[in-house]
Amino acid sequence: EHFYVLYCKFWELDSDHDFLLDRDDVVKLSNYALTYRIVDRVFSGACRTLTSQVPERLGYQDFIWLLLSEEDKTSETAIRFWFRAIDLDADGYITPHEMEFFYKEQLHRMDCLAQEVVQFEDILCQMTDMVKPAKEGYISMMDLRKCKQAAVFFNVLFNLTKFIQYDQKDPGQIFNERATPELTDWDRYAKVEYARLAQEEDQGDAVDEGEWEMEQQQQQQQGAQQ
Repeated sequence: EHFYVLYCKFWELDSDHDFLLDRDDVVKLSNYALTYRIVDRVFSGACRTLTSQVPERLGYQDFIWLLLSEEDKTSETAIRFWFRAIDLDADGYITPHEMEFFYKEQLHRMDCLAQEVVQFEDILCQMTDMVKPAKEGYISMMDLRKCKQAAVFFNVLFNLTKFIQYDQKDPGQIFNERATPELTDWDRYAKVEYARLAQEEDQGDAVDEGEWEMEQQQQQQQGAQQ
């Protein structure tokens, strides 16, 4: 099930089917949920050294790391992956300056989508209260592990869709989390996507079967006329 979802998601994004993804492919992930700035950091190799061996391209293995980290930001792997992306100077801390760099694009997107704009100053206060860093003005990886809210922190900075869901307290999301406490965020995502992909495949088969039957009827009618 998980492999099927990973492969299908990769294939959907790989528009020219060369088994490599460029920036234009990746920004389409989850209906353009990620900002261009965070996608640039992924392609720079800051999050994790790329394995594609092709400049400016992600291979299938690179995509697996990206999607797993994107859909379950609570895992140790994901926290490390995204922390490295935000930590622009690689000094082991995320500062307000680095947070603002990524959040600026979120502000622009909110404005373009006519969403209520939340200014960075307010976000900084909220994130500081939530994370409670040991050193004021410097958020470490350990701080994010301890606060248990790493997913919220990262989504606020670079995933507008999930930021809005959190901000509006999406009832569907809350229900799913409470109904399946034994599942990880990735498990829930894979379950939903697998069902969607299976339904689309069934619909495609039904359409193909309907077209075949129509062709058979047309051929029979032509034969009868002759």
